[in-house]
Amino acid sequence: MTESDPDRPTGDADTPQSGDSGNKTSSSSGYDMARKALEEARAAARAAGKSVGQGRASPAARPAGSRKVVRRGWTGAGPDQYDPQPFGRLVGGLAGRRGWSAKISEGTVFGAWDRIVGEEISAHAQPKALQDRVLHVTAESTAWATQLRLIQSQIIAKIAAVAGDNVVTSLRITGPSGPSWRKGERHVRGRGPRDTYG
Repeated sequence: MTESDPDRPTGDADTPQSGDSGNKTSSSSGYDMARKALEEARAAARAAGKSVGQGRASPAARPAGSRKVVRRGWTGAGPDQYDPQPFGRLVGGLAGRRGWSAKISEGTVFGAWDRIVGEEISAHAQPKALQDRVLHVTAESTAWATQLRLIQSQIIAKIAAVAGDNVVTSLRITGPSGPSWRKGERHVRGRGPRDTYG
């Protein structure tokens, strides 16, 4: 049996004496070495005039006022542009981009006339033309034409509620047109029949 060296710790240097003391020593020495190497690298960078400790993830590396972009692989629970859209909204957006909104509003007046004025009025009067925001309406009798003239402001308000403001600004309501007495190629000037129709 050999005598132990007083400067050498008792036991084998490679074998820990108790528990994890050997692992702690090696890990702490590795940590210390890495920290020392990092400090040396930082010192060298400072000496070269470079900024230290401001990587890409550091807030100081981003210019003032810029926001960090968060990228994710899903759209989230709230509604956004990637969700299915109602057909009416898609068509409305397309019409706005193509400049079709005015024509669609005009078409709505004719297509939804029954719903706008109600079944009773639509049974006795129909729109015929829309020119310069003036809606030409033909009534089946002079009595109905007179009634519609009295409530034309209400009809215009109903049209605005469905088709939009300023699509129709006034109504031109006429009664039924009388039958034409012109037959053949030749005609005689004059007032024609004196009877009234409607």
